[in-house]
Amino acid sequence: MPRPVHFEIHTGDPERAIAFYTALFDWSFERWGPEPYWSVTTGEGQGIDGGLLLRSGPPPDPDSAPGAFPLTMEVPDIDLLTREVVQAGGTVASEKSAIPGVGWLVHCRDPEGNLFGMLEPDPDAGERTRGVT
Repeated sequence: MPRPVHFEIHTGDPERAIAFYTALFDWSFERWGPEPYWSVTTGEGQGIDGGLLLRSGPPPDPDSAPGAFPLTMEVPDIDLLTREVVQAGGTVASEKSAIPGVGWLVHCRDPEGNLFGMLEPDPDAGERTRGVT
């Protein structure tokens, strides 16, 4: 069965994007090949790695609906990481919401305008939003 094996972050300012993702998720970046391209290592174990490259067109409109497959990272504390997104120069695109039986989801934009998600697993999230504990 096909599954995601790689992602790419398009940017107009590679240094700014690298600083953002390093500060937020502790990802590492390594220049690769003759073109301005960096390999992205997201950590050890289960998950995928990716790349960062120069954007070939205009940046995304901050008010537009998602026009791609947003990458979603599992995080241990969504409230803390959402604050860190803003402190690192990103923005919150949609407020935290419950995915019943799964957890809490928020969508953000990096300083380059790229949309991404963060998910804090919590099987009781949907129950708590209905006032049931």
